[in-house]
Amino acid sequence: MSAVQLYRIKPAENMARFYRLDVQPALFGWSAVYEWGRIGAAGTVKLDLFSTEAEVQSAVERKRREKERCGYVASRHHNFVTS
Repeated sequence: MSAVQLYRIKPAENMARFYRLDVQPALFGWSAVYEWGRIGAAGTVKLDLFSTEAEVQSAVERKRREKERCGYVASRHHNFVTS
C-alpha cells in the first residue's frame, strides 16, 4: 500500500489540514504511521504496531473511512491559496 494523503480545506474557516496514512514494515511486524496537522506546518506523527499485514491494512482502512466521514478528501492536486 502506498501512503494515502487526505485534505480538509475550508478557506472561509481558515482551515487547511492534512492527514497522511501509511503502512510500513517494523522490526517484529507492521506499523501504521499516521501524520496530521496544518498544511505547511510540521505535523504530529503516531505509530501503531500490528502483528500481521492484514491487521495493519484493516486499521489504516478504518482510519481512512473515519477521516472521510469527517470531511477529509483524497486528492493529488489542491489549490492551497486561501484568499
